[in-house]
Amino acid sequence: MAPDAARTWHPRTPPPGGRTAEVPGPGQESVWDYPRPPAVVPSTEHVVVRLGTTVVADTRRALRVLETSHPPTYYLPLADVTAGALEPVPGAQSFCEFKGRAGYADVVGTDTDGRRLVRPRGAWGYPHPARGYEALAEHVALYPAGLVCTVDGETVQAQEGDFYGGWRTSRVVGPFKGGAGTRGW
Repeated sequence: MAPDAARTWHPRTPPPGGRTAEVPGPGQESVWDYPRPPAVVPSTEHVVVRLGTTVVADTRRALRVLETSHPPTYYLPLADVTAGALEPVPGAQSFCEFKGRAGYADVVGTDTDGRRLVRPRGAWGYPHPARGYEALAEHVALYPAGLVCTVDGETVQAQEGDFYGGWRTSRVVGPFKGGAGTRGW
């Protein structure tokens, strides 16, 4: 963003509660410019997810779901997920008003001694997404907490909150939903 642009930039949606949106710098996006309902945007970024010594996924065909106040959630093609790295959790479901009914899976890997590691319910997907979100079929999202996720080599920070699956990188600025006092955003 050009120096003068910082003075003239205004977020598409201002943060609630008198908070101020961070001004995006060069190559950055503000989560306050993301839409609601969320948008699904293809990405060619190199996304790698690891659990212990296991590469859970490696892709350049991710989808980014962009929603006001949230860091992007990355959905990875199931075809780019290592066989056996996801174990469906029978009966575990949730509902998104936009995307529909989600199912969950445990993320499975091994440590340096070959012992099994599990990130319970660390992944979710929409096998039959709602209209407008059909692109998410055959994709899976992963909570970055408890995993090592990178985007173009940058290690991802998990979005705060025990419910949210956003991926925080230097590419996005907030403030972000998920922390204390933001539940109603």
